[in-house]
Amino acid sequence: MKKLTRSVTLASAIAISIGGMLGSGIFVLPGIAAAKTGSSVWIAYLLAAVCILPAALSKSELATSMPSSGGTYVYIERTFGPVFGTIAGIGLWLSLLLKSSFALVGFGAYLTVLVSIDEGFTKYAALFFLLIILFLNIFGIKKVGKVQIVIVTISLVSLAVILIFGIPNVNKDLLDPLFSNGNIGLASTVAFVYISYAGVTKIAAIAGEIKNPSVNLPRAMMLSLVIMSLIYVSVAFVLVGNIPMETLSTDIKPIYTISNLLGGNYVGYAAAIVGVITLVSMANSGVLAASRFPFAMAIDQLLPKFMSKIHPKYLTPVVTIVMTCIVMAMVILFFDVEKIAKLASAFMVMMFVSVNACVIILRETATQWYNPPYKSPFYPFIQLFGILSGIILLILLGFVPLLAILLITIIGVLIYLKFGKKTSRTGVLRKYGHRPALYLFYKKKNRKKRRLANEIVVNRDFLDGEILDDAGVVVPLLGNETSPEMLVEIGAALNTKEKLQVANITEVPNQTFLEALVDENPKINSLARRFSRLAESKKIDIDFESVVTHNMSDTIHDLSDQTHCDWLVFGWNGRARTGILINNPIGWLMTNINSNFALFKDNGVRHVGKVLIALRPGRNDKKFIDVADRISQFYGASFSLLRVVSEEISNEDLNELKDTSKALLNCAKAESRLEVVKSNNSIEAISKASASYDLLILGTPQKDSWISVLFGTGKDKFTEKSACSVLRLTIKDI
Repeated sequence: MKKLTRSVTLASAIAISIGGMLGSGIFVLPGIAAAKTGSSVWIAYLLAAVCILPAALSKSELATSMPSSGGTYVYIERTFGPVFGTIAGIGLWLSLLLKSSFALVGFGAYLTVLVSIDEGFTKYAALFFLLIILFLNIFGIKKVGKVQIVIVTISLVSLAVILIFGIPNVNKDLLDPLFSNGNIGLASTVAFVYISYAGVTKIAAIAGEIKNPSVNLPRAMMLSLVIMSLIYVSVAFVLVGNIPMETLSTDIKPIYTISNLLGGNYVGYAAAIVGVITLVSMANSGVLAASRFPFAMAIDQLLPKFMSKIHPKYLTPVVTIVMTCIVMAMVILFFDVEKIAKLASAFMVMMFVSVNACVIILRETATQWYNPPYKSPFYPFIQLFGILSGIILLILLGFVPLLAILLITIIGVLIYLKFGKKTSRTGVLRKYGHRPALYLFYKKKNRKKRRLANEIVVNRDFLDGEILDDAGVVVPLLGNETSPEMLVEIGAALNTKEKLQVANITEVPNQTFLEALVDENPKINSLARRFSRLAESKKIDIDFESVVTHNMSDTIHDLSDQTHCDWLVFGWNGRARTGILINNPIGWLMTNINSNFALFKDNGVRHVGKVLIALRPGRNDKKFIDVADRISQFYGASFSLLRVVSEEISNEDLNELKDTSKALLNCAKAESRLEVVKSNNSIEAISKASASYDLLILGTPQKDSWISVLFGTGKDKFTEKSACSVLRLTIKDI
């Protein structure tokens, strides 16, 4: 299969992104927006840019992780599953076709300047050009796309000229009052003009063709957003400073009006021509993009199969192009311009809220295939701001847009039940959602039954080779281990049986065929060679297999059940816990697996000679001492039991603690000792003590801050401060 050539430079990417934003947002919308808030409309454009910034950062991250996936629909479908993917596809389709319809309505207004037609016939003129756009898209005339750069350049130059002559002529009297409808009027206007910036993320759809996408894609989005923010804010300021509000508030061709005012009739005619070609070009690119969403959904079996058909000669999705244009024609005929803008903004806000949520879910679940080269800064606060501000903007848009979103949601669910229910794909949230999230978004199913059903599928189709049925320890390798050999050594040290099972697990999205990835690769061959050498040198019976799966947690669960193992041993980055709403795979396993659980944080120690075990009150000390003793015997090491006590402890309590601890150590076969430290700061005390040891053994930590509990982003503070490698144990009472 041929791959897309990465030929789009940073400059080209910026031009494409600006082209996605330049159109009705500045040529049509400012006057209607000014009617809602007064001369502060330029502030509304500025705040709208701030509100869309989280979505731009989030989509940059998503696109660099899935640079050839095809945009927002796929991100949402992979994260939330096909139900939400269906709703998202319909929402994206409607938002783009509404924005394109809005552009054609504005086109009709600019056309009246150039052609002597009654304003009542402008809708029919818009429909005529929509018919032309329909045929252009069906015939697949690619050269039309190349003209886009020329049109964008002409538009930017025209707007720059308006600013040069308009700013010096700003009348301060026209700027008063700044807020005609107070703060609520300004806030609702922010929601209204939000759609103006929607094109900033369009560049993500061709991420697979951008040179060095992990660097150039985020830069293109940010630079184009800054450039267009300056243009929108400056032009809006010039408009309200030169045109009386009673004129501007009903004007849907404001660029012509300001040009005619500053330069006379001929300059006004030139501006009208620029407006006509810009808006037609925008509508054409909108039809091109919008028609691909139902086409992609039909391929994914979420819409009727006939919608996935392409023209035999021109190789274009003719069915979805015609369907898109028919709906656009109905919008132009039956909706007024303000309703079109509100609905377009509402659907786009909903999609961008979902995009921000996608980043949180994918990061918090730590799903293996999600590894973006670029990561959004200020996570998760920037995403939380995007979600919260988006919800507020949706409310401010009013009852009708909210009702439309509800209606689309219902239609999306019905379409899924009709066409997409047979699909076997599931989203990341469905796989790793915790109870509150699943109750919110899905009907909770019996996971135990699903696991038993998956067991046969996993064993027959997903595993490359034979898995042991009598391994004492299973070591799943997830690809992020600092030293796989050291992790396997720790597994061997914990093992009380003869055999140890090592499985290199590769998790891929449901949309990826497993059969395409089951072949061995150089990495797998390297691991097999290294583990063979380790088995010989340490005299360990190691069985190594390669696994490809759609669901890592269920696969590991099946491995645990099949091998009847006592321990699961994982590499670890020090992340403390799972969250209320969503689980990372390891967090899910810790609460659902039946075997003991060990997380190993490798801090670079390659020889274990001294082991430190530090337990919190209430732990089963005997079991942990047995594990520390076993590990010490494996390495020929000594171990110390650390007791951190309060500085105010009485001598009587201290002596009792010492006697109890020494009694535990008397049963150990390896050399052992007791170490007691008086400190009111247990984290600092354990950190200082760990500097004299090679391995620190801990129990499971307790939950603390609300942000950690909600999203599971907290770190284990004991692990984070440790000077040596850390082994965190969860011992089940089984």
